[in-house]
Amino acid sequence: MRYKLRLLVTYTFYRPSGGGRQLLRIRPADLAGVQRVISADLVATPAGAEQREFRDFFGTSVTEVVMPPGLMKLSFEMKARIERIARVEGLDISPPLTRLAAEIAGQHMLGPEAPHHFLPASPRIPQVPEIAEFAREAVVGAATVREAVERLGLALHKAMKFDARATEVDTPIAVAFAGREGVCQDFSQIMIAGLRSLGIPGAYVAGFLRTLPPKGKKRLVGADAMHAWVRAWTGTDGAWVEYDPTNACFVGQDHIVVGYGRDYSDAAPVTGMLRLDGRQSGSHSVDIVED
Repeated sequence: MRYKLRLLVTYTFYRPSGGGRQLLRIRPADLAGVQRVISADLVATPAGAEQREFRDFFGTSVTEVVMPPGLMKLSFEMKARIERIARVEGLDISPPLTRLAAEIAGQHMLGPEAPHHFLPASPRIPQVPEIAEFAREAVVGAATVREAVERLGLALHKAMKFDARATEVDTPIAVAFAGREGVCQDFSQIMIAGLRSLGIPGAYVAGFLRTLPPKGKKRLVGADAMHAWVRAWTGTDGAWVEYDPTNACFVGQDHIVVGYGRDYSDAAPVTGMLRLDGRQSGSHSVDIVED
């Protein structure tokens, strides 16, 4: 499936800003056998004083922009053409959960794909006893690691309510879980906490989700979404699988990957510093159409 993707991020400042530096993780990833980037362009308005591209440790494309002072408005527009490659689901060859620790110990690499990076607690995903207990109960009877991943995702989807107003970007996962509501970031980080408590390495995936309008309704421009889901390591043979707990499904062709990390802090779309004196507001819109 080929897509045209457009992301527009806009900030408005109520007084002129000072200078700053922004790191943007918004370009789709080029992943062999999964996703191919045909073209991708990112434009800052106004143009940055400096701009460079690099990849972080986990392989995510990062655009660094040095912004001049005196801004009242700032926008980033990213346009891309992507081919999302259909994947044929094979047999579940992941081991029983009781054998996973031994398979992790047998992995001697320490590159970005190594499961070791995604097993300990991370800055935004601490150990939460209530989540660990929920995870243990959710996977009772699972014959394989992959089945455990799916059972936990389904249980979270059933237990939690999606509410865009329930949490903020920095709401702790313990608070979101206690309220049983949140957004895709919360669903994903809670699931990762549960996976890690079970001994399953879990990674955070940042990307985009193509949505379809209800039957008979017109598709709204900008209605597609920035999204997050989970990547779980299911053993030497099972390898990595991706699961979307917000939508209770393994990831398919409607999910477009931007990058990976231990949690949201590694994969946030916009980070950095900008000197401000006063209030600001921001918005973003995503548009994904078949190419």
